[in-house]
Amino acid sequence: MFSLLVNIPANAKWMQNGVTIAGGNEYGSATNQLGIPWGLFVDDNQTVIIVDYGNHRIMQWKNGDTTNGQVVAGGKGGGYEVHQLNSPTDVLIDKEMDSLIICDYGNRRVVRWSRRSGTTQGEILINNIACWGLAMDEQRYLYVSDEGKYEVRRFQLGEKNGTLVAGGNGSGNELNQLKFPTYLFVDRQQNVYVSDSTNNRVMKWNKGAKEVMVVAGGESEGSTLTQLSSPNGLFVDMLGTLYVADTGNDRVMRWTQGDKKQSTVIVGGNDQGAGANQFSNPNGLSFDRQGNLYVADSNNNRVQRFSIE
Repeated sequence: MFSLLVNIPANAKWMQNGVTIAGGNEYGSATNQLGIPWGLFVDDNQTVIIVDYGNHRIMQWKNGDTTNGQVVAGGKGGGYEVHQLNSPTDVLIDKEMDSLIICDYGNRRVVRWSRRSGTTQGEILINNIACWGLAMDEQRYLYVSDEGKYEVRRFQLGEKNGTLVAGGNGSGNELNQLKFPTYLFVDRQQNVYVSDSTNNRVMKWNKGAKEVMVVAGGESEGSTLTQLSSPNGLFVDMLGTLYVADTGNDRVMRWTQGDKKQSTVIVGGNDQGAGANQFSNPNGLSFDRQGNLYVADSNNNRVQRFSIE
């Protein structure tokens, strides 16, 4: 996963006005539109893979082509057949297999779609899982958050049951519990970061789950620099700095390692809206190799790119 190798300087700043690189043409299902984008994934050449939740499809927008995207999975209406998706929430690229792995949330399954042209259907990897977020480590283990069981499991590809790596102690706000686990990030040491959305916090489960800590938020819902509101998309850079889509506060936050007390707003935080420096329920986030930030601005039906200065 190239994304683990993003080296962002500790004092980095981003342009405050985002550029719309996908969608932004109101809610719709045309190739120049998105319908509530959720998770996203940026590949090596800045192609952005977007979960188009409301349209039950995955879109690919190539770098430089901000006019139209192409449907690369689903797009045949919401349904449970293998050529359909139903309210997908997250996606990642498995480079080795040149395929997409998708959280097909409405169908309670994880599916794989080949990226080869002419692919018309997916294959089911994991069934009966209320999956929301996905991550993959350098050993190609797949991590899946299950909001129905309040847990995160790690799967060897092809495996059906997986190993518990976070949560699994019922719904709650204790350190060993999760309430609504959404998006994930796994670092090179196989530590698992989880957006525990309803608890308004981000949790870090060290490998082996011997130690669990709150690394962002956890001080009830709010908009101060020590609080989060329904956090979603996550990213951790080489320095261990955590970036969070603070959905309810319409902003993206940076939490430096070792300083859980306070964070900084890197983009957004200018009230809810559709301006270039505003969001309306940002969900997925990712970075490219250069450190440019990509945000799925869900209720504005667009993806914004914020260039690193």
